[in-house]
Amino acid sequence: MSKKKIKQSESIEVSVTISNTGKYDGNEVVQLYLRDRVGSIVRPVEELKDFRKIFLKSGESKTIQFKIDKQKLSFYNQQLNWVAEPGDFDLMIGSSSRDIRLKDSFELIN
Repeated sequence: MSKKKIKQSESIEVSVTISNTGKYDGNEVVQLYLRDRVGSIVRPVEELKDFRKIFLKSGESKTIQFKIDKQKLSFYNQQLNWVAEPGDFDLMIGSSSRDIRLKDSFELIN
């Protein structure tokens, strides 16, 4: 992660290197999930916010980059306004919601 704290006008760059350690070439879907730890309304525990489908030859590695900005952190509040509330967020990356391989956290500040 490029930062641990961001303002509403900023973004975080997240990089992850994926390797094919198997004997065969294949596709992988790298998924980015976010969790707002405390919100004004109940939010999903794992909310899919981005993904990349990549092809890797046997033994090959690729670096995938994701950008987290206000748009990815926003939701409709009780007044049906599209907002991003300050607070702590969990970041999870995996091949599915049941196969999370990397976790980290960051804070959105005013």
